[in-house]
Amino acid sequence: MKKIIVALSIALSFAIPTYAFADQAACEAKAVSKDGKPLYGAAKDASIKKCMGDAKPNDCEAKAVSKDGKPLYGAAKDASIKKCMGGK
Repeated sequence: MKKIIVALSIALSFAIPTYAFADQAACEAKAVSKDGKPLYGAAKDASIKKCMGDAKPNDCEAKAVSKDGKPLYGAAKDASIKKCMGGK
């Protein structure tokens, strides 16, 4: 049973960065001008940053962890979520 848990945790550790990369690829595909032409340079970077910055509250709650990897509670958790959401 312990080997299964270790194997699943290793598999998930490789799946999470792949998921984040897929989001970035989707945002790069959306980086087009009003004319439908692809954006370049700073305009493309800004478009991708805005697309990636549209975080959902559940994503931010999952990211509310300390440097040790332990979940945050109380005011620290609220501050982390607010920062993740972009101060909304």
